[in-house]
Amino acid sequence: MSDSPSPSGTPGHPVLSSTPLVVAIDGPSGSGKSSTSRGVAARLGLAYLDTGAMYRAATWLAVHEGVDLADVDAVADLVARAQLVLELAPEHHSVTIDGHDVTTAIRDPDVSAAVSAVATNLAVRADLVARQKQVIAEATGGIVAEGRDITTVVAPEAPVRVLLVADASARVARRHAELGEHVDAEAVHDQVVRRDRDDSTVAAFHDAAPGVTVLDSTELTLEQVVDAICALVPAAYDPAVAR
Repeated sequence: MSDSPSPSGTPGHPVLSSTPLVVAIDGPSGSGKSSTSRGVAARLGLAYLDTGAMYRAATWLAVHEGVDLADVDAVADLVARAQLVLELAPEHHSVTIDGHDVTTAIRDPDVSAAVSAVATNLAVRADLVARQKQVIAEATGGIVAEGRDITTVVAPEAPVRVLLVADASARVARRHAELGEHVDAEAVHDQVVRRDRDDSTVAAFHDAAPGVTVLDSTELTLEQVVDAICALVPAAYDPAVAR
């Protein structure tokens, strides 16, 4: 008799889903979304999509091309024509736009200070959301996607949806550590708090939508957060359980 599970499953042999696993993670700046998402993707053998990097790349391009960020139509037109390529492997994530490798440049403080102007451009947002949905749909091996509106707009049907939060002081401290001590602490605080305020006008990421798990990372290590999210993966999607 075959060990393969029947359509309804047998004890010890859960039916694996034929639909690729999508893990959607939202949260404010400094909540640990990126490190956590990469960790979850690496743990589960999934692709990794940093949607914030897409908005940062669009911002870098607009600044590089000398486009006024207040000119919403010009910015939207520039982004619509841009070739945006993301390497989805969590171990070596990279971002290229119109042939420019901007993986490092998009983390510059100047981009961080300007990105909300692009992220709140509704035409740009519609364009990038459509691209994000396409990336997720084409990720046949499953994917972890993180951002501001993944659980509610980009992948609202994902089987695992998490809102990752942390108190403001912890978020600012994490971002300051990430950027380095040479960056002014007041500027970091402004980036974190102001960007959350600005982005909240177009994406609801402070309160969890129905069915979304809230996870407070303030007192948790990265490993503990990754463990908690992986524990939410239904058995039908978990290759470790399937074995």
